Amino acid sequence: MSTNNTPFTLHEDWIVVILSGLIILLAIFGIIIPVPSFGWSSVTDLSDKVFHVENLLAVGAQFILVLGIALLGALLAGKPLKHLLVVFPTVFFITLLALIIAGNKQVKNLNLEAVIFSLSLGLIVSNLFKLPDWFRSALSTELYVKTGLVLLGTSVIFSDILKAGSLGLIQALVVVLSVWYFAFWLCRKLKVDDDLTMMISSAVSICGVSAAIATSGAIKGDSKKLSYVISMVLITAIPMMIFMPYLAHYFNFPQEVTGAWLGGSIDTTGAVVASGTLVGETALKISTIVKFSQNVLLGIAAFAISIYWTYTQNPLVKDKETKPTLAVIWERFPKFVLGFIGASLLFSFVLSTETTSQVKDSLKSLQGLWFALAFTSIGLETRFADLFNKNSKKPFLAFVIAQAFNIVVTLVIAFVLFG
Repeated sequence: MSTNNTPFTLHEDWIVVILSGLIILLAIFGIIIPVPSFGWSSVTDLSDKVFHVENLLAVGAQFILVLGIALLGALLAGKPLKHLLVVFPTVFFITLLALIIAGNKQVKNLNLEAVIFSLSLGLIVSNLFKLPDWFRSALSTELYVKTGLVLLGTSVIFSDILKAGSLGLIQALVVVLSVWYFAFWLCRKLKVDDDLTMMISSAVSICGVSAAIATSGAIKGDSKKLSYVISMVLITAIPMMIFMPYLAHYFNFPQEVTGAWLGGSIDTTGAVVASGTLVGETALKISTIVKFSQNVLLGIAAFAISIYWTYTQNPLVKDKETKPTLAVIWERFPKFVLGFIGASLLFSFVLSTETTSQVKDSLKSLQGLWFALAFTSIGLETRFADLFNKNSKKPFLAFVIAQAFNIVVTLVIAFVLFG
């Protein structure tokens, strides 16, 4: 008589749902992790604010929570804890350094987000030092990304969607659909691989970095390809943020049109705010509404992409022999998307406004921390040679052309709706 000693493990997506749900429930039931401050403008500020005992205790509380969640995730996945106890504090320290750099006043004025620095520092470490295989294998990039995405669902409130305004929602829908399909068609024409095609299409059309991350999670994409798409988003966002307001001023576009153009074209929220501020108060308001409207579509897009990817990437469909059953679709469907939707529904219709207001800052801070940890991990497992090689020319060309198409189409739609 034989016995099965295989340890019990869960699929990573279900682990993400459980861990994210635990974080949310802890906050709802009163265990609210304080939000650390990383803002500073001088060495004195750095000492008196960021490195103040009270602030360091808040950082420590976040570290204890995310470390505990990461260890529980490894335990549920049947992974060894020994290496994680070394790797995770290292990732957290690098991420903390990135958050401090991003908190500098001069850096904030440039609207450079913390994830840029966490990715950059990870890449620097990875390319300056040869990290051992056990270190790389202990990195849990997908777990961190998906946990951040589920927590992002707590900020997607349906009442806020309605407040965004009908014109903003109409523009967001038209732009996202038209730009996504153009980018998808272009990538196919240039023979860009499937993973990059999906991530590029979503990043250009929806909301840049967040859309790329959500799509990568939905299709279970390669983290190196995700890092490449993120690099393209950041490279193009900065010049767009600087030059588009001046083009609008040169051609004397109305502020309403300019705001809708900026909000629908520029991929990162920080860059949208910065460019809108350069134009005026009205442009800033409209650009923020339009960008928020596009961000709202992130969950819907991730769900739709999950269904599409599950259906089209099934070997049975590729062979054109038969269609996948519902059981196969369910098996391949990324379950963390359900966590995102569940979190959004919970905070939209179940929890009171008072409870939501009490926990939202803490959860938003933790969401940003998980994303930053993920970007640090992406950097640590990626080498520059993997990012920029002969195979990266076509994806970059596709991204640039699709972004140019996005700029033109969004401007036309902005004039139609807001002109």
